[in-house]
Amino acid sequence: MRLWVCIALLSVALCVSADRPRIIEKIAEAGKFVRDAAGGARDMLRAYQDMREANYKGADKYFHARGNYDAARRGPGGAWAARVISDAREGWQSRVSGRGAEDTRQDQEANRWGRSGGDPNRYRPKGLPRKY
Repeated sequence: MRLWVCIALLSVALCVSADRPRIIEKIAEAGKFVRDAAGGARDMLRAYQDMREANYKGADKYFHARGNYDAARRGPGGAWAARVISDAREGWQSRVSGRGAEDTRQDQEANRWGRSGGDPNRYRPKGLPRKY
């Protein structure tokens, strides 16, 4: 009986160790996704803070595109964070701010443009300080 228990435990240990590199690889991928998502959230926060600091008329779409662009460059986790944050912000803004569906549509267009790797300067208004 003990021999069969030992054989069973050894078999399980061998099977687990054979799959171990794949498991470790998946854990590493998940860790990278989480790091990228956290970095993407920081990129979005930085773009928002810059937008508030600049307080420049007509620059809203530029900062939307730039935040999404910077976040998405980090990888799938950053792109995911940018999409979640952008969608949540636009959902809240469309219900609370009263800016209307057209403004939300344009913001989302700028968000998608940035996330897809498009140059945020497409939305850059003339006269916005080079600092941004």
